[in-house]
Amino acid sequence: MKKHKIPFAIRFVRWFFPKLELISPYSATFYFEKIFFTPFRYAATDKELEVEQVAVKSTLLVDDLKIQAYEWGEISRPYIIVVHGWAGRATQFRKFIPVFNQAGFRVFGFDGPAHGKSEGKRTTIVEFEHVLKKIVEVKGIPAGIIAHSFGGGASIFAIRHGLPVTKLISIASPTMSDEIIRSYLNAIGGSWPTGVRFKELIQKRYGKPFEEFTASFAIKHISTLDLLLIHDTEDRDVSIRQAQEMVKLYSKAKLITTQGLGHNRILKDDSVITSCLDFIKNGPIDVT
Repeated sequence: MKKHKIPFAIRFVRWFFPKLELISPYSATFYFEKIFFTPFRYAATDKELEVEQVAVKSTLLVDDLKIQAYEWGEISRPYIIVVHGWAGRATQFRKFIPVFNQAGFRVFGFDGPAHGKSEGKRTTIVEFEHVLKKIVEVKGIPAGIIAHSFGGGASIFAIRHGLPVTKLISIASPTMSDEIIRSYLNAIGGSWPTGVRFKELIQKRYGKPFEEFTASFAIKHISTLDLLLIHDTEDRDVSIRQAQEMVKLYSKAKLITTQGLGHNRILKDDSVITSCLDFIKNGPIDVT
């Protein structure tokens, strides 16, 4: 199957946004805020569609939005939650599913608000928190969470705000406020002054600095979490420096590094999946 082409909307934004910054920095800031919270929806691959077809599907109603959920494995078994990244889908964890099923676990995934087959046009980390809490309310406390990219930050944010989860694997996840904003700006050809104005806008709109919505802030308020970080040294979307910063902030965190897998292929690597299973089954591991 051919690789997905860059959607026209993204190519247009990359062309348009630097020009808007020059013409009207004020308008550019509000436009950046809009696209920051509006994920693009990419089509699932054929292999993802195959694993979707064998899932038990259900719908969760969260904040008046219908959230598409998927479940694989026997209902009597303990379960894990998988949390996709920004512009992602639950089925991106397709290679994890048979491994965890064979090891005696159910796998529960969902398309986040404004993602995949769920309702919504814009979303925030707070809405992901609400979905995770709804899952636990309905399904009970999971054996752990495996999260990718934005999903890792969303999971830590939810745990900080009372989600009763004691094991988290965060794969290729952004953690630092300015790095998160810069990555979005770089993706659309924006400049840092827009980032500064964006942070001022968030402070005004939500009454909190942007930093308070990040994993590096939330982890300072958590003390009982078993946390495994997995990050590729060549990840171009999220620098490994962000995982290294989390290790400095949280002494219980363990970091496994890979090389040559990048930001997305890391979810298809057999050794990564095996490490995740070992962590869920046996707890903290020695990675020194």
